[in-house]
Amino acid sequence: MFQKVKTLFFDYDGTIHFSEKIYIPAFRKAQEFLMEAGHLEEKDLSDEEVTRFLGLVRQEMWDAYMPELPTDVQKRAGSIIGREMESMIRRGKAELYPGAMETLKYLKNKGYRLVFLSNCGDNYLNNARRAFPLDEVFEEYFTAEAFRYIPKHEILGRILERFPREYLMIGDRKKDIDSGIKNHIQTIGCTYGYGTKEELKEADLLIGDIRELRDHL
Repeated sequence: MFQKVKTLFFDYDGTIHFSEKIYIPAFRKAQEFLMEAGHLEEKDLSDEEVTRFLGLVRQEMWDAYMPELPTDVQKRAGSIIGREMESMIRRGKAELYPGAMETLKYLKNKGYRLVFLSNCGDNYLNNARRAFPLDEVFEEYFTAEAFRYIPKHEILGRILERFPREYLMIGDRKKDIDSGIKNHIQTIGCTYGYGTKEELKEADLLIGDIRELRDHL
């Protein structure tokens, strides 16, 4: 199915990074701030519900969670989440999925060009690069912040021609799959991440473990 593919575009959170290990504690810390400030009566979401926000840019998360919250409060709470996640990365609390680095190195050694494409911010990326040997496998990095948080499919459309055809987009959320579809390239949906099988149904292939990429590439 992917015999002619030369360049692999990878989402990060929920695809390579087991993000809930640091996202859930960071989200809970923001909820404590909201409760102390009188904007929230109690922690109203389960851990599973919280992980549904992973892969969304900051404003999308607040629009889905508490759209009525004043913008300045959203920004303060969002900053708490971001700072806490970055702090946990620096303290060694972050984890990649089992077999993630081994799989990425395998693909790199097979001659694929690996490109990082995430809705994250630049500081988050920089901390991740310090925490994990991502520079050993990724040729270039592209964050939503670097493109002023335009939709991921637009970012992908702007960078495609920098790399050799054919292309493949790999990710765990609908916007990853839509990014591939809107740019007329093949996609792999990662069901072990934070999207539902329903939102990944249009992917060309679904995998339940990142190590399965070795069976198809």
